[in-house]
This record gives sequence, structure tokens and C-alpha cells, in this order.
Amino acid sequence: QVQLVESGGGLVQPGGSLKLSCAASKIIFSLYAMGWYRQAPGKQRELVASITSGGTTNYADSVKGRFTISRDNAKNTVYLQMNSLKPEDTAVYFCNAIRGTARYWGQGTQVTVSS
Repeated sequence: QVQLVESGGGLVQPGGSLKLSCAASKIIFSLYAMGWYRQAPGKQRELVASITSGGTTNYADSVKGRFTISRDNAKNTVYLQMNSLKPEDTAVYFCNAIRGTARYWGQGTQVTVSS
């Protein structure tokens, strides 16, 4: 069974940093596009950042210049480095893997930005 396991969430003050990790198993990780999504209370899930199997990245306008997505195919892991965090970044962050019609989600990790 495919598993995506996120880690690295937590409570951080505004202006702080966190690095999220998502470890994948039971997929050929290098063939999948990977993404980070987030969902705040009462809001729809939204794409934060994505990275293709070839390494091309894409970011939501709200996080450009602050967040960086990267992947390590040897470790079957995708990362999200989040800097200059704002209260509006508070959400549950989900990892996503896509290849063709196959799509998998992690269970999510909570990020709370508050003083």
C-alpha cells in the first residue's frame, strides 16, 4: 500500500522557519510529480508548491520567495522549506504524489504560526 508520511510541522512564531518532509513508500518516487497543499479551517485545500519528476517547480503567489520545494529521489522524500512564516500560513499541510491517473495523499501535518 502506498504511503506518504509528512513530518516537521509545529508551532512557530511569525517570521520563523519550518521544514516539512514527506517520505514516500511503495511507489517509484522518481517518476512522480510531488506537491504540497494546505487547508486552513473553513477554507478549500490549495496548492502551495509542486515539483515535477524532472525538477521543475511551481509556487502559489502567496508563498513565492518564502517557500522552497525540493526532492531527494535517493531518499524518496520531498521537502518544503518555509521561511518568513506568517499567521496566514497556518493550516494543515498535505503531501501529494501524482503520475497519470494515480494520485496519493498523506495524512497531513499541522503548521501553526502564532506569537
